Amino acid sequence: MLLSDIVELHSGQAQFRITETSDTNASVYSYYSQAHLEQDLNLSDAPVSSKEIRTFDRITSLLSIGDVVFSLISGKAAQVGKLHHHFLYTQNYVKLVPKAQIDAGYLIYLLNENQTLHKQLSCGLQGSQVLKYTTKQLKSLKLPKLPTLSKQRLIGDIYLKQQKLTYLKQRVAYLERQLVLKQLQNVSVR
Repeated sequence: MLLSDIVELHSGQAQFRITETSDTNASVYSYYSQAHLEQDLNLSDAPVSSKEIRTFDRITSLLSIGDVVFSLISGKAAQVGKLHHHFLYTQNYVKLVPKAQIDAGYLIYLLNENQTLHKQLSCGLQGSQVLKYTTKQLKSLKLPKLPTLSKQRLIGDIYLKQQKLTYLKQRVAYLERQLVLKQLQNVSVR
């Protein structure tokens, strides 16, 4: 079974096709970036400044909370969080809409962690300076046999919670280190 058999793929909007304006009556959109994807995947909580565009053009590539987005640059997938609702995704991203046979969390787990899929993706990297995955390549991914939907939900839920837990543990370790360094600095000044 191919990914395109059980997932609809929607490519992002090409940036160069959006006409920017300085008119304050135009709608303003924030671009979804790799830093936003990392926040959604619980890899970072660093503040991210968002690049914005003001336009009268009809924008069709907007993300909603819960959407699954795949980066054609990093090869990572994430579920869009509330911070990035209504962000504009460009041609560097693909929105994946799972059909009834696959759970969104499990899809993210497969794309991020399955070694067979990683090998398939790495064989078709394109570009001379910046390597990039393609939508065609993504569509043609051969998926392993899928577990039952209830197992998929369980695996996806555990995976996403583990991502969050790993991030929180790293954050605690970082803050503890900062606290100890501050205390050492205070001791050495006296």
